[in-house]
Amino acid sequence: MPTDTLLTATRTHLELEPTHSVIIEPIVKGGSGRTIVRIKPEGHPTYIGIYYTLERADNANYLPVSKFLKKAKLNVPEVLYDNTGRRCALIEDLGEVDLLSLKDQPWDVREPIYRSALAQLDKLFYTRAPKDLDFQPPFDPELYQWEQDYFFDNFAEIHLGMSSGETEKLRTHPALKKMTESLGASARNLVHRDFQSQNIIVKDDKAFLIDFQGMRRGRQEYDLASLLFDPYMEHSAEEREKLLDLWEDISEERPIDDILKRCAAQRLMQALGAYGYLVSNKGEEWFEQHIPAACRLLSEVIQGMDIEEAIQPVLDVAQAKYAFS
Repeated sequence: MPTDTLLTATRTHLELEPTHSVIIEPIVKGGSGRTIVRIKPEGHPTYIGIYYTLERADNANYLPVSKFLKKAKLNVPEVLYDNTGRRCALIEDLGEVDLLSLKDQPWDVREPIYRSALAQLDKLFYTRAPKDLDFQPPFDPELYQWEQDYFFDNFAEIHLGMSSGETEKLRTHPALKKMTESLGASARNLVHRDFQSQNIIVKDDKAFLIDFQGMRRGRQEYDLASLLFDPYMEHSAEEREKLLDLWEDISEERPIDDILKRCAAQRLMQALGAYGYLVSNKGEEWFEQHIPAACRLLSEVIQGMDIEEAIQPVLDVAQAKYAFS
């Protein structure tokens, strides 16, 4: 059992007696497929325990990427103990406050955290990895195509019940193919791949990054779009503009609007594919509440673009199911 493995790891790391009290609490957020718990050994600080399988290739990347980011002085939790043979690790506990938990706070409360998070993204852009560190496959045209197929397979067909005949002419739309090729032409910089509010922890008024096992090379605009168009937060157009102003202040540049929108469309298609998979295949009902927000954002992003006629029919079916405005 994963919890038994993590309990043994804790006792080994702290040299505890078998009778020493250790409380393990599940952490249910996220959809990575890993077992993540908060471990509370009596008389010691708390830890985050991670147990992973190799069912997903990126799970094995967490520890080496974590150590690399820590050495590069990015804000990430420290790995305190790891046992790759048993596929488990004990990680510094940064607390329970993430950016999502601050959703209802006024802008002036959230602004310093956004600034800190965007500063980390800017630092990641300039961070150079050692040549022997393996990341996940880069954002090339094939990966962008996979994200689009993930959307049509898991959201349009499995979750919404559209037929393969209905989706075939949409997924093969030339505008989508053109987008995979244009975005995939550049993949030089490190990308977190899941740069959203649940993966930004707040500690000492600073933003710390977690769940970066999917890190790979790609376009920085993908991470930026993930934060701006985060369905969990559903920022208003005004707030997205404020975030872009913060980004411009930090990075001294502003993203090209067309590239940012196409990255946002890709990211939202991927997110909806994940929601469809987690809700319909895994029974993770918590994610369903965020489907309307993701659909609204995606519909807004693609309005007037050449990809609109390939995606909007799916969103129309979703609108009929969820009756969102």
